[in-house]
Amino acid sequence: MLRTAWVLTYGALLTAAYASWALLTGLFRPAKALCRCDQLARRWGQKIVRASGSTVEVEGAEHIDPDQPHILVGNHESWFDVFAVLGHLPGRFRFVAKKELARIPIFGQAWRMCGHISVDRSDRGSAVHSLQEAAGRIRSDRLTIVLFPEGTRSPTGALQPFKKGAFVLGIQAQVPIVPIAISGTRPVMPKGSFFIRPGRIRIKVGESIPTKGLTHEDREALLQRSYRAVAELKESIGGGSSPVGEFAAPE
Repeated sequence: MLRTAWVLTYGALLTAAYASWALLTGLFRPAKALCRCDQLARRWGQKIVRASGSTVEVEGAEHIDPDQPHILVGNHESWFDVFAVLGHLPGRFRFVAKKELARIPIFGQAWRMCGHISVDRSDRGSAVHSLQEAAGRIRSDRLTIVLFPEGTRSPTGALQPFKKGAFVLGIQAQVPIVPIAISGTRPVMPKGSFFIRPGRIRIKVGESIPTKGLTHEDREALLQRSYRAVAELKESIGGGSSPVGEFAAPE
């Protein structure tokens, strides 16, 4: 209980401080803003994981070239997936996430200024526009975009069906899909709970899946290949197996 209170209080203060710092940099030193966003996000992720008493182990980081654009897709079990990825994988990350995050005072403004992409899941036209925006950002800024194609955190830890947006984006941007699996974050902070416990978090990065030359008609095959890659990585680090055949969720 004391650890949970400490992490939530410390995390809130740290988030407000770093978001304000990013906003001030964007206001007074706009040329330095994106670089500062990258530095602050990495520190933010590392410090929140450390505050929880958890450790992070990464295997296969060599599959991510920090100088090249990618789309990272992985399983999603906890908010600590975000902190672990931000703090411990190489590259310049931007997330695609639900629009509600952009409405949080100070944080939401910093989120938008730093170039993260908000998606309105209730408006298909707006969601398509957001993915097109993300594709443009990937190419122009050579970023790595992170998506959790399950669409929500898994309540049981089992890998849920994937939605197609990440794979449409990969084809539009013509950049590789990099599968990752994350294990150990659910015991730290499971979906539906605010209790935080220390734990051992493991991230395994798989070989990239090329998209060059693929078209919109190839999106389902790309989704299935990526799903299998994430499921195999997840099982290899003790994250459990997933049902074969349940690859795609309704769009």
